[in-house]
Amino acid sequence: MKVYFYHTQNIQYCLSKMHQGEFPSHFLYGACHLASSGIDVVYHRSPSKEKSRLKTAIYTAWQVLTCHEHIDAVYATHYKGVELLILLRALGIFRKPIVVWHHQPIVTPKSKLREWGGRLFYRGMDRLIFFSQKLVDDSLHSPKASPKRMVVGHWGADLDFYDRIKNKEKEADNENGDKVSIRESATASHPFVFIATGKEQRDQRTLIEAFNHTGLPLKLYIGINPDPSVPNPNLDAVRSYKPAANIDVREICGLLPYEIALDVAKAQCVAICCKHTRYTAGLTTVVEALGLGLPMVCSRNPQIPIDIDSEGCGISVEYGDVEGWQRAISYLASHPDEARRMGEKGRQIAEERFNDRQCAREVAAVLKEAVAQSKRLYIPIKLVNLVLAIIAAVLLVLCINTLRGIN
Repeated sequence: MKVYFYHTQNIQYCLSKMHQGEFPSHFLYGACHLASSGIDVVYHRSPSKEKSRLKTAIYTAWQVLTCHEHIDAVYATHYKGVELLILLRALGIFRKPIVVWHHQPIVTPKSKLREWGGRLFYRGMDRLIFFSQKLVDDSLHSPKASPKRMVVGHWGADLDFYDRIKNKEKEADNENGDKVSIRESATASHPFVFIATGKEQRDQRTLIEAFNHTGLPLKLYIGINPDPSVPNPNLDAVRSYKPAANIDVREICGLLPYEIALDVAKAQCVAICCKHTRYTAGLTTVVEALGLGLPMVCSRNPQIPIDIDSEGCGISVEYGDVEGWQRAISYLASHPDEARRMGEKGRQIAEERFNDRQCAREVAAVLKEAVAQSKRLYIPIKLVNLVLAIIAAVLLVLCINTLRGIN
């Protein structure tokens, strides 16, 4: 069995960095480990230059339809970029099943036209993999949602990658003559350091106010765009809230998971302060904390698939609760042994459930099921479908505008 793997990011760059040991494989959503389940992968060739959403959809469809290798299914990390292929599948023209990760709950727009377009569009996805059961439950309120096509996947950390990061930290300690790691010595000569990374829907006001009031050390990473003509709302927000001297603001540009992970591994706790959203904002940072065995303080997002408090891997705080954040970070800073135990519990959770190999096994099962069902439901192409193919290009534009309204 062989699948065509599509990613919104540049796959060739990711694979290149991964082979150098500088990129975690979980960003490829289990594709790197599908071979262990008997599934070969054809990797999408990302375009050399960034294209508009419409051109990307056409480019991706062309790459799949002209692929010289036989494929049994298409596996995508997001429906953005495969809209035309999904439409062709919905119309019965493209006969390979399509399996897609769905990052938000399916919703019902107010516009009847958008709802009609959405219903057609969702017919073209054979399986939707959601990050949490809450996303599935919220989606079921929409008439477009089909329970038979919806599954929950455990998207988790590349543990081998984070083990290398931790070993690199230990080697650096040994070279410096330290018998005790930076994390373990937090109660002695080193302070209890927090670190905040991530860029999506971050609540900089709450985070900065909490650390300004407590005076606890925080490394705050802010992703910026090097083009001065492009706005940097995260950086502007940080500057407007005037972080105190205990907050070390670090501006970064580009995709740098390796460099950031090296610094995260040196911290004692991960801070994940997010705004209220309807999706799993902060999950990437949660996964990294679990992989590195670090405790976390995290905004209480019900979409996140881990109950941080009951699992004992950290402390969750309500959205926008500055005092709650102050209490949480002060408690962990003054109870380093308990914080360390939380980190160990988080690592155990990653090893048991939330890791890239577990994710790959689940994805493989979904792909095999979708392919088997597609063969049973196979219907030859009819002439009317060929006529509909001409209409598909027009519908693509309509659906892209529709999806903008329901995201």
